Amino acid sequence: EGCAEAAKEGSGEVSEAERKQVKKLSTAQIGKCGELLVQYELLKCGIDSAQMTTDSGIDLVAYSSSIQKPLTIQVKANERPKPAGGKGPLTLDWWLPENSPADLIAVVDLTTDGIWLFRRNEFSKHAQQRSKGQLHFYFYVDPKYIPKNKGTHMNEFADFVICNRIAKIFRQPI
Repeated sequence: EGCAEAAKEGSGEVSEAERKQVKKLSTAQIGKCGELLVQYELLKCGIDSAQMTTDSGIDLVAYSSSIQKPLTIQVKANERPKPAGGKGPLTLDWWLPENSPADLIAVVDLTTDGIWLFRRNEFSKHAQQRSKGQLHFYFYVDPKYIPKNKGTHMNEFADFVICNRIAKIFRQPI
């Protein structure tokens, strides 16, 4: 049962405007939500992880006894999809420094609790833009929208959804 459902069962109905007002998250809170969501999914699959105390381009260190070595993870989170170019179809997008030291990149959508997990070289390969040492990766999320370019729709990245990646990356049965 989520917060919205619990609120409805309380003393009275909570309006959408009130919920949005309470849910206004800072950039730091959005990032922390993403990290915790990734940790939660890893732990459900038997993979231990720990948060780093400082931000040096690595948010989590994950360990699986199956591969017997730690893997570093940079988490990038979006609170919600945004219109492409301000007016276009809804997209999720993430920026990453080209010289990121992380082994893995986890991109997160907090509206759906969606997590996609890439090796650093895969993120670089799929990034559609490069600018001033930054990689820009995005995809459209509207299931009805047909983009002009390949590799720009959420459906094309199903193989990178975290539950599809755990066994491959960590050699961990799920």
